[in-house]
Amino acid sequence: MSLEASNVNVEKSPSSVEVTPLSIHIGAEIRGVDLSRPLPLEQVRDIRAAWLKWQVVFFRDQPMTHRQQIDFSRQFGAVTPGHVVYGGDSEFPEIYPVSKHRTANNFSEQLLLRPWTGWHTDITAAINPPMASILRGDIVPPYGGDTQFTSMLVAYQTLSPTLRVFVDGLRGIYRNGAPQNVEAKNEYEKMIQNRTLVSEHPLVRVHPETGERALYVGPGHLKSVVGLTPSESKGLLEMLWEHLTRPEFTVRFKWEPGSIAFWDNRSVCHLAPRDIFASEFARQFYRTTLVGDVPVGVDGKPSKSLEGDPITAA
Repeated sequence: MSLEASNVNVEKSPSSVEVTPLSIHIGAEIRGVDLSRPLPLEQVRDIRAAWLKWQVVFFRDQPMTHRQQIDFSRQFGAVTPGHVVYGGDSEFPEIYPVSKHRTANNFSEQLLLRPWTGWHTDITAAINPPMASILRGDIVPPYGGDTQFTSMLVAYQTLSPTLRVFVDGLRGIYRNGAPQNVEAKNEYEKMIQNRTLVSEHPLVRVHPETGERALYVGPGHLKSVVGLTPSESKGLLEMLWEHLTRPEFTVRFKWEPGSIAFWDNRSVCHLAPRDIFASEFARQFYRTTLVGDVPVGVDGKPSKSLEGDPITAA
């Protein structure tokens, strides 16, 4: 994944899609496309290639309607309902409104903050977590509200060989819901009860398109490691979470109205901003997600569903 400094320049595909890397390991900005219209097959191919290489790609100046965002998303995979737990837009059910004070944030101020607090991979409690997420900035604060992304591929590659061998054989329990010892509002609890999701996933998953290994330990839903004592599980996971969020593995994106972030949920963990809660600025974004596959570990064994149904297309 690493690039020499001399190679971090604008890349051009035959379709004139411009790909500009934003950090050494993860993140690139793509120019020369109009996402509000159907894309030529060459551009779909080149965007997907850049997305697989850089794990998250960004677009600027792409004003879209909800319908246009859904249509753009469908060029890369089947679109899920807005959110399988929290619902979606009343008119466009494939759209999940990401507002500043949405239901999913109703316990955030109670959290004991740690270096990895808030980092997560979308809906990993499902047996088939979304393949990708596509987030559109509509109402964007004049400053603050950046989103950060970290490479789970590089996080795995930079573990010691001994630790890689150890985590290759481990599996974890992933469950949706509020963090432990945090009191959630009744509305949130009711949503979770109606759509409880629990899965056993490998801690290292093999990317189905590239064959690369990713450290699949997003802090949001991973609760414990199978076969370890509670204290062993806690110690190992906190070490892995601190490693996963090392700054040199990350890219930080400053939003503008009409910005789009498109990330690979199979190899990326991200952090929604917390600084916006200390400001009076409004922030309204809209997300679509693409149907994913069942994770497979290094041993070739797929994940197991312990509770809840797979995520299907809308």
